[in-house]
Amino acid sequence: MGAFAFETTPAIRFAAGAAAGLGPLAAKRLGPRVLFVTDAGLTGLGLTAPALAGLAQGAAVTVFDAVEADPSRATLMAAVAAGQGATGVVGFGGGSSLDVAKLAALLLGSGEDLDAAWGVGLARGPRLPLVLVPTTAGTGSEVTPVAIITVEGSEKRGVSSPLLLPDLALLDPDLTLGLPAATTAATGLDAMVHAIEAYTSRSPNANPVSRALACEALRLLGANIERAVAEGGDRAARGAMLLGAMLAGQAFANAPVAAVHALAYPIGGLFHVPHGLSNALVLPHVLRFNAPAAAGEYAALAPLAGAGADLADGLAALSSRLGLPQRLRDVGVAAADLPRCAEEAMKQTRLLVNNPRPVTEADARAIYEAAW
Repeated sequence: MGAFAFETTPAIRFAAGAAAGLGPLAAKRLGPRVLFVTDAGLTGLGLTAPALAGLAQGAAVTVFDAVEADPSRATLMAAVAAGQGATGVVGFGGGSSLDVAKLAALLLGSGEDLDAAWGVGLARGPRLPLVLVPTTAGTGSEVTPVAIITVEGSEKRGVSSPLLLPDLALLDPDLTLGLPAATTAATGLDAMVHAIEAYTSRSPNANPVSRALACEALRLLGANIERAVAEGGDRAARGAMLLGAMLAGQAFANAPVAAVHALAYPIGGLFHVPHGLSNALVLPHVLRFNAPAAAGEYAALAPLAGAGADLADGLAALSSRLGLPQRLRDVGVAAADLPRCAEEAMKQTRLLVNNPRPVTEADARAIYEAAW
């Protein structure tokens, strides 16, 4: 066994209805002036109200609810502007809101240049105190040291640093009860991808802790995703999905993801396809490409994921049963766009190095063609 490091969020709270108690939990961590980062959809649905009411009992709260899917650099900088003078930050929502909150906490706390922080381990810090509250069971962003932003030219860039791990992750399954079926399906498959890629990661820091977490994550996700999609009010299924997504997040935070994500990013960046769906569209085709180098690992994972004998075929069938689009053409990608997608995917070098099998630009294009 080689040397490895494993880092995760230091405090995690999991309970139905926990968001209403955010105020007391956050008071000793965030200080008197809180920036609350979310999106307008959650504000409009009233999902933020209990958390905001609790926070307002002990702090002045500034709400920034302009986060969009695949958030832009402009959105991040607007959040930073809104948060001037803040003593702490709350991220409340899906992965996009949590990522903006992470980077806002970093930039507000340190004043550093974002362009100097892109990449792995380059952020200097310090950051402001940070609490993250996920409302989807997908990204696991509440326990990962990574934040992704869309920059000029639709390229996705990431900051990866332990500084981005929050002080507290608050998991409330009740916040996920209103998720539409399609969102539940796509974010759930996203979490399954995190577990699979962490288990097979070729990162120098691939480790047995991540592999164990990935297995438990896949077990929870595979056993509950169809029930969560079909019966959105099933608290047990929702809770299992939220916990599975978090465990997968802990796994890939330390054994990073690979080609599925690298090929998904251009689909999201160029065509504004939600991240989980982008992953689902390329997932079986990347698994088939990787199979010569990861056949044994995929065979071990398939039964945990409820995928039958073949992981790629089983997950493709699961995606179809969940009602998600199955082809890139179904989400507005034209055949003529595939070469550009392949070119953009090759920029994701920090991910591609973790793949079980080397990926060339020609390989990426062939995978896109299979998915088209």
